[in-house]
Amino acid sequence: MAAVNMTQGSVSRHFIGYAIPLVLGNLFQLMYNVIDSVIAGRFIGKEALAAAGTANPVMSIVILGISGLCVGAGVLMSEFFGAKDDQKLRGELATTVLFGLYFSLAVTMIGFFASEWLLRLIRVPDELLPMATVYLRIIFLGTPFTYFYNALSSALKSIGDSATPLKFLIFSSLLNAVLDIIFIGFLGFGIRCSATTTVIAEAVSALLAFGYIYRKVPLLHLERRDWRMDRDLLKQTLRFGSVTALQQAVQPVAKLLIQGAVNPLGIEAIAAFNAAERVDDFALLPERSLGVAMTTFVAQNRGAGQKDRVKDGFLKGMLMEAAYGIAICCVLFAFSQPLMRIFANEGDAELLVHYGGSYLRTMAMFYILPALSNGVQGFFRGMGNARMTLNCTILQTTLRVIFTYLLTPVMGIRGIAFACMIGWVAMILYEIPAGILALRRWQQRQ
Repeated sequence: MAAVNMTQGSVSRHFIGYAIPLVLGNLFQLMYNVIDSVIAGRFIGKEALAAAGTANPVMSIVILGISGLCVGAGVLMSEFFGAKDDQKLRGELATTVLFGLYFSLAVTMIGFFASEWLLRLIRVPDELLPMATVYLRIIFLGTPFTYFYNALSSALKSIGDSATPLKFLIFSSLLNAVLDIIFIGFLGFGIRCSATTTVIAEAVSALLAFGYIYRKVPLLHLERRDWRMDRDLLKQTLRFGSVTALQQAVQPVAKLLIQGAVNPLGIEAIAAFNAAERVDDFALLPERSLGVAMTTFVAQNRGAGQKDRVKDGFLKGMLMEAAYGIAICCVLFAFSQPLMRIFANEGDAELLVHYGGSYLRTMAMFYILPALSNGVQGFFRGMGNARMTLNCTILQTTLRVIFTYLLTPVMGIRGIAFACMIGWVAMILYEIPAGILALRRWQQRQ
């Protein structure tokens, strides 16, 4: 697919054309963990499902931290593409990739040896600890592949190509599913195999992205002279990317703390909550993808000085976010119990469906809130104001964690849904007026 210049043409068409591949790509990325959870729950048992679930918040911190750095780099690349500065575009890509080599290897080593300590920190039950530790250590070994795929994918998305990364994720997700079914479903291997197939799939997606750029995208093809870390670009990347990474990592830190409130409720509650969280992740994906589309659209047009298109993109993006929030509320409220049955074998189904279905129906009523928030945060990232998104996320997650610990002893895992609602309301009341004010000020300066 060719690069897409969002500084010209229909605003709505750019949003939809860019967001749909992102939604599908993120869905397939989530399939890694969901397939592992479904197969672990059905073929190994609820202990394996709970073990993978308790390890997931730890790895999510790393993955979203990596994603945040790459999103920060992608915003800079979008600006350079909009301004038609190809040299800086390639320089930013080289700087991001080379920095990632050292960063991801360091994370892999630290995470591998600290896995058991991290799981004990969130009070994983002793009977789950050995299984969860093995799973998490193997997943940590795939960190470099996760980073390189995200960096190369951000480069493609920065030039308007969100469709090509989708193809790589489809292939690697199908590979992961086939390997899981063969080695766990038919041959009876345990949770080690579940983690290993995920790492293999991540490596394949990274290699496919690398090969495609070198064969098909001359604009991003790095020559020997390009392979260096530019200090000025690295400072910009870290200044923006580190704030974005911190903002991305705050949510899984909150999930980690929330998991600590769920773990004392017992294995049934742990398994139900983590299965419901998988569905919740899918439901929120389109909202987040529209936010990313907002970021790229605003960044390209800001780089080109197109103030009217920035305003138009903000308004139309928010309308799309609101429409999706209402639609997914109806879907999840109607189908919560059938969705939960996917994760359970016959012996575990009753409790999983009861606990998880109740949680999902409660969450469904509030989905319009994060939809609006994702739109505003995408706008702020595109405008280069990552600190605002960080402040909003810290506000939301702080309230969410506090009220989780207050409500779960009384309401069980449904209390987490109400805690989310409280955090989202506070965040929206803070960020929407700030977003409108920031847009007006930027237009007045032009």
